Amino acid sequence: MNATHEMKALLFEELDLIVRTTAGLVRRIPSDQWEYRPIEQMRTLRELVEHLVAVPSVDLLILQEKTEADIRQLEAKIAELPDQEALIEQMVTGTNDLKAYMEGLSDEDFLQKKTKPFYLEHGTVQAKWLIEIVTHAQHHRAQLFTYLKQLGHEVNMFDLY
Repeated sequence: MNATHEMKALLFEELDLIVRTTAGLVRRIPSDQWEYRPIEQMRTLRELVEHLVAVPSVDLLILQEKTEADIRQLEAKIAELPDQEALIEQMVTGTNDLKAYMEGLSDEDFLQKKTKPFYLEHGTVQAKWLIEIVTHAQHHRAQLFTYLKQLGHEVNMFDLY
């Protein structure tokens, strides 16, 4: 196994863990808590979950240099998903699409091909994008964990592994 393939595999192993543990956390949320907002400047619990489950698919569109309108259209579609299972399925599907894209790249493209998002003046290599996607998802999963703690859910570090 070459080092590039191994690096992708490790990053996807971590992303799969994030998806699995996010699903477990999302399934704990009763319907009467979806509008919880810790403070006025933060997202509601529903908005946070929508953003978190969108990370793989939205970030894939961003690294593929899709337009802001394309991104907003996907986000609007996700906001209309009816329930927890549909939201979880969105994250699984987005992760699978991201894996297919990354696995389709040659080692050279993974390590050297730069793409530029609509909101930056410079491009970033695909390998760095994958690292960014994993850390982005981890960040918001940690927020979700904290929201659940604040709501009195019995969650602990074992819910993250």
